[in-house]
Amino acid sequence: MLDQGAPPQQRSQTAPPSPGAVARLMRRKPVERLVAEGGQGEGGALRRSLGLWQLTMISIGATLGTGIFVVLGEAVPKAGPAVTLSFVIAGLTALFSALSYAELAGTIPVSGSSYSYAYATMGELIAWICGWCLVLEYGVSVAAVAVGWGEYLNELLDGTIGVTIPAALSAPPGDGGVFNLPALIVVLLAMAFLLGGARESARANTVMVVVKIAALVLFCAIGVQGFRSGNYENFMPLGMAGVSAAGATLFFSYIGFDAASTAGEEAKNAQRDLPRAIMLSLVIVTVLYVLVAAVAVGAKPWEGFTDSEAALAQIMREVTGQTFWGTLLAFCAVVAIASVVLTVLYGQTRILFAMSRDGLVPKVFARVHPKTGTPRANTLIVSLFCGVLAAAVPLGQLADATSIGTLFAFALVNVAVVVLRRTRPEMPRTFRVPLSPVLPALGFGFCVWMMGSLSTVTWVVFGVWMAVGLVFYFVYGYRRSRLAPPAASEVK
Repeated sequence: MLDQGAPPQQRSQTAPPSPGAVARLMRRKPVERLVAEGGQGEGGALRRSLGLWQLTMISIGATLGTGIFVVLGEAVPKAGPAVTLSFVIAGLTALFSALSYAELAGTIPVSGSSYSYAYATMGELIAWICGWCLVLEYGVSVAAVAVGWGEYLNELLDGTIGVTIPAALSAPPGDGGVFNLPALIVVLLAMAFLLGGARESARANTVMVVVKIAALVLFCAIGVQGFRSGNYENFMPLGMAGVSAAGATLFFSYIGFDAASTAGEEAKNAQRDLPRAIMLSLVIVTVLYVLVAAVAVGAKPWEGFTDSEAALAQIMREVTGQTFWGTLLAFCAVVAIASVVLTVLYGQTRILFAMSRDGLVPKVFARVHPKTGTPRANTLIVSLFCGVLAAAVPLGQLADATSIGTLFAFALVNVAVVVLRRTRPEMPRTFRVPLSPVLPALGFGFCVWMMGSLSTVTWVVFGVWMAVGLVFYFVYGYRRSRLAPPAASEVK
């Protein structure tokens, strides 16, 4: 009861009871509030300019190319010819999670992707952990793909003008170089496109996606001429453990499909188009991945893939005996991988935009430029960070670090779709996961299984990353969250 003897002014300044620490960690952001705040930033708003075609191209652009053009050379030595099975397993894992993403993207069409879904269903602490994993997933993925871009750029330069960038300037420390300049350059080029606006970036990405699909179809048409069935005789030389390990690495290749969900606040009809874009892009990408991997292993003994990050161009050159086709593929790969950098970098900036709007990271990430409708400062900061990371860290370490962050976030999405079904069954859903909760449970189980296939070093890196994230949350986000109760001194 109020103290009736206290002066009225003193009673009005008394702060309401503050919830306990555990309750504050579990505070959830209502779905209606998430949707209502969609697009709103500091000083401006994002522009809704993307349709189904652009969203699908963003999803394909962020996915197609990464595993084939870059990580294939890392995965084949782990699984042998059974790398095709690794792609299927990774794709199946992605499919279960994609179904959950599709339902949540249509129900909660916002830029935060799985971070926002976790905020609405499992509370702030879990949302922060998920968001921090997404920072690892997207930011490190940009760097990893940029590393592979430099490999194909050297292939292109060698085939056209007969020179290559010196190893000291085209490889990171630990891989025989000092500074990977091409990796930094491609990130800065992507940054320039993003600063121009989402619609302009989507147009550029669409052109690059068409180029990369044409390149992979061309590879299959030529590479199949060098197909040797004997390359498949010892199908699983390293056993199921090798297939699993390769699948965990290759899961890195499928993270792009959720990039469409980060465009939820810039889509014209997000609830209708996001689920369609996610599922359509995943089907297209998986079919192409398996076909190209099957042709590649059939045309080149699996032992020859060791440390080969430009494997497809090399296979084209070996099959035809000419440098022209390998050079052409290298050109297409340079364009294709650039589109991955562009779209994944886009996703990273939108994740941080949503987290900043909620007060969990500094406000600078939510500032929107009034003319372009883009988070300019956010884009500059993220691009410079990813560019430096790409220039200084080897590809293999980056790919595995991305995979574990992705798998963890996807596991949470599978849980979130079940929780929201139980807590808000009345909400309209433009897409529903069939056989729920069975399929989400399978998706969760596959993610956990593939996480267990990653190396101890990767788990140590992940543990350190999460520890740093939790320290940042309790020092900064816990108190600055927009869901935090006002301090007594702020209550009027």
